[in-house]
Amino acid sequence: MSLFTSLEKKIVLVTGGYQGIGRQVVETFQNEKAIVIAANLAYQNKTLRQINDQEYQINLDVSDEKSVSNLADQLKTQNLTPNILVNVAGISTMDYLIESKTSDFDKTIAVNTRGTYLVSKYIVSLMVAAKRPGKVVLIASQAGKNGYRAMAAYVASKHAVLGLTKTLAIEVAHDQINVNAVCPGIIETSMKHRERKDGAKIRGLTPDDIEKEDNSQVPLGRTGTPEDVANVVLFLASPLSDYMTGQGINVTGGMTMN
Repeated sequence: MSLFTSLEKKIVLVTGGYQGIGRQVVETFQNEKAIVIAANLAYQNKTLRQINDQEYQINLDVSDEKSVSNLADQLKTQNLTPNILVNVAGISTMDYLIESKTSDFDKTIAVNTRGTYLVSKYIVSLMVAAKRPGKVVLIASQAGKNGYRAMAAYVASKHAVLGLTKTLAIEVAHDQINVNAVCPGIIETSMKHRERKDGAKIRGLTPDDIEKEDNSQVPLGRTGTPEDVANVVLFLASPLSDYMTGQGINVTGGMTMN
């Protein structure tokens, strides 16, 4: 029997649920028989579309307030107020700070920070209004605790996500809503593979050089998988984490330990 049988039929909203970590989170909750709403820019439909008994899909631009409020309105109308929110949607841009484009910085902050703020604001408001205790899991990064070359915008945005996590956790604790963040390390996704190419170009290396460097920095000897992250998200969404809130949990293979 699963440790997480209490998640059966619970409603879980996952932003960035089309690919990478987000998609793995969707599938992990579906394995626990939860009902998952996957929201992503990749979906064309701007109204909730039921795919099967366990999944709904909807187009969502987390950086656009009208898009987020539209999602919240539809969830309320269709009686799909989430028990669990997992905010995965995020992007990265790469360049040395003094050589970077301000537009790239603004775009990264818009998705990673503003997007987390907007989704949290509208969806947690629904949970509070419905008097629905639950769990919020925000995806930050070890970049929210450290600095990394050529990633100023991403690092700044993820530091902000941890700040939002701590503040929201205090504000909704009396509503019995736990708010925690997961801080992934080097996770093998399409975004990471693109970052290796971009980083190699900036630093005069090859993507293989960057991959070897990545692996050399992890005490456990390997980079992570989306499953590694999704498993910790599942824990934070379950009753096993009921006495945890305001935390930033590292999933880094030991690369970051604070």
